[in-house]
Amino acid sequence: MSARPPVFRFAPSPNGRLHLGHAYSALLNAEMAGRMHGRLLVRIEDIDPTRCRPDLAEAMLADLRWLGLRFEEPVRRQSEHLATYAAALASLQARGLVYPCLCSRREIAQASIGRDPDGAPLYPGTCRGRADLAARLAAGTPHAWRLDMRAARAACPEPLCVHTADAAGTPGRRPAEPERWGDAVLGRKDVPTSYHLAVVLDDAAQGVTHVVRGQDLDAATDLHRLLQRLLGLPSPRYHHHALLRDPDGEKLAKSRGSPSLADLRAQGVTADDIRRRLGFA
Repeated sequence: MSARPPVFRFAPSPNGRLHLGHAYSALLNAEMAGRMHGRLLVRIEDIDPTRCRPDLAEAMLADLRWLGLRFEEPVRRQSEHLATYAAALASLQARGLVYPCLCSRREIAQASIGRDPDGAPLYPGTCRGRADLAARLAAGTPHAWRLDMRAARAACPEPLCVHTADAAGTPGRRPAEPERWGDAVLGRKDVPTSYHLAVVLDDAAQGVTHVVRGQDLDAATDLHRLLQRLLGLPSPRYHHHALLRDPDGEKLAKSRGSPSLADLRAQGVTADDIRRRLGFA
């Protein structure tokens, strides 16, 4: 019996319009999927209720179709699977692997013990033994849920590795160091998950075998490998491609006002122009 085809996914967040960096990642996923006779999925990562909008999600899908991408329907939307994420978080709670955190961003910044790989303040574990924690939770104080990294590593003390693949699909591996993330947030105050928890659950649910995404998410993979081990999930192979940058050397980003695909289309740029510019003619 033949092996199942590899599964790739492109997973944007609808908090702005797609730009050339997104186009490169989407086209690379499509190119690798086609070359390896695999499947291409699109997932809308819209767990952030304050920044993500349905109209932007639809605009993203329209942009991808304009680029000529063909992906399977229906498209998975994270906002439709919050119960799944909550159940996984509850399982970690039952095993004592997460704890509630009441701290504000200001409190975390003031007490920080360093920086995580994204440059954010590293949480010092303030709420792990907080004396007033039970009373404040009983009073309904909003709280996040953080991974207890020490307990998590005790639960799976063996070395972890990230399974990799280069652009040609050649497999490899590298050591994973999830400890660099400290007690990362797995459940936000406003939704019962975080990017880290949702993404590993989604990849497993969709049978994703190859995760192709930007280099800026390479370090996050170490934490994802730990969560996969804790939750008994399979691990895809990861390929983290170089980021497109502007003339100042900064990566293209919606927050920096990088021109969107819609802007370029309005200027008369065609989908074929984009593909040639990005090396996918």
